[in-house]
Amino acid sequence: MSLGYEDEQPTRDAVDAMSGEVALEFGANWCGYCRAAKPHLDAALDRRPGVRRVKVADGKGLPLGRSFGVKLWPTLVLLRDGQEVGRVVRPTDRSDVTAALDAAGFSGS
Repeated sequence: MSLGYEDEQPTRDAVDAMSGEVALEFGANWCGYCRAAKPHLDAALDRRPGVRRVKVADGKGLPLGRSFGVKLWPTLVLLRDGQEVGRVVRPTDRSDVTAALDAAGFSGS
């Protein structure tokens, strides 16, 4: 079962040029931590329909994850107009994700 992480990655320049609220999610389709976090990420982000979610398959040597300093999966990097405004790593509960979205000021509407 795929978790929806896409092998096709945007460039860092493309990510930096994204407007609005973006949740850039790094993970791997085979990752047990990603599988465990999926319901928490889905539940929190589904309540914020205005947040654009981009799921990126990450791995050793892949430039986008390295440019954001991603070391653990899943990592959710919150961007507003291409600038990082928050981050959550390996959430274990929906409240972890919701707290990060709230702290970043993501309304999602």
